Amino acid sequence: MLPLSHRDISSGGYSHGNYVHRLKDKVNNYIRLIFADRNSKNLFLFLLLNFSFAFVELIYGWWSNSLGLISDSFHMFFDCTGLLGGLVASIITKWKADDKFSFGYVRAEVLAGFTNGIFLFFVAIFLLSESVERLIEPPEVKHERMFVVSVLGLLVNLVGIYAFQHGHSHGGGSHGHGHGHSHGGDHGHSHEGNNSQIMRGVFLHILADTLGSVGVIISAILMHMFGWMIADPICSMFIAVLVIASIYSLIKESLLILMQRSPRELDNKLPACYQKVMQLAGVYSIQEPHFWTLCSNVFVGGVKLEVAKAADSKYIVSHTHSIFASVGVKQMFVQLDYAAM
Repeated sequence: MLPLSHRDISSGGYSHGNYVHRLKDKVNNYIRLIFADRNSKNLFLFLLLNFSFAFVELIYGWWSNSLGLISDSFHMFFDCTGLLGGLVASIITKWKADDKFSFGYVRAEVLAGFTNGIFLFFVAIFLLSESVERLIEPPEVKHERMFVVSVLGLLVNLVGIYAFQHGHSHGGGSHGHGHGHSHGGDHGHSHEGNNSQIMRGVFLHILADTLGSVGVIISAILMHMFGWMIADPICSMFIAVLVIASIYSLIKESLLILMQRSPRELDNKLPACYQKVMQLAGVYSIQEPHFWTLCSNVFVGGVKLEVAKAADSKYIVSHTHSIFASVGVKQMFVQLDYAAM
């Protein structure tokens, strides 16, 4: 933990050398975390590539006195913030569970996916509004300069698409808990880095930029060959609509997870599980069933069972875990309430 004040430094024995050493260790740990996972490593390397291209574009725009290139470079710098957010979230998901976050930090994956989706939505809305304005009054565009830079930008984004087209990792954990007047079942908890929502958001982010580059190239060709200045806003509107259509499912799924909706994958499986639990010896009823998604493909559930006083609690809890684990619920909480005779 870094010192919070000068008093902490003097009382805790901190020196400038110790501070630099601890900071260096933290940076090295983060770098190890990034390069330990293929997705986060690709994201980090692409972020460096994207940032470098934006810087080159800014210098070239300043050198050629092109306001369009300078504006596009700032747009790419803005895009880098979304990629950086995905990288930070992918690191956070690897943090270990603690007393305050007993499930760990894997939910950062869902939050990052939702944030990236909302970010892209507002970018698309801004692009639509700009397109309408340019459609009404088409400006004079220097398509020669646009074409060269857009081709280079397309190549950069194609590298990103190649790196992230399979950027989905799957992981999970297992957790069992017997709870109530009687305790039963084994107790375990494990989480692996699970960031498919993060990678999906990043992929859509790169896809949006790629579509933008393709649109600019097409409009530059049309303007060069036919003098159609209206091609630029029309292509931009088409791209904005495609971006909104592509991010809809990401925003919807992330929002449903954050709102604790019962997993869609279990909608047709849970009724059969309830019937199997009711057939266990000593079970009278199932009360307060709750199921939700922790992160991609990691489902958590909890039920309260009314059971007979003479019921075998270990048998009921272990079999309940097995029944729900068979449909993908690896983290299950079971509470037993004994019926009054």
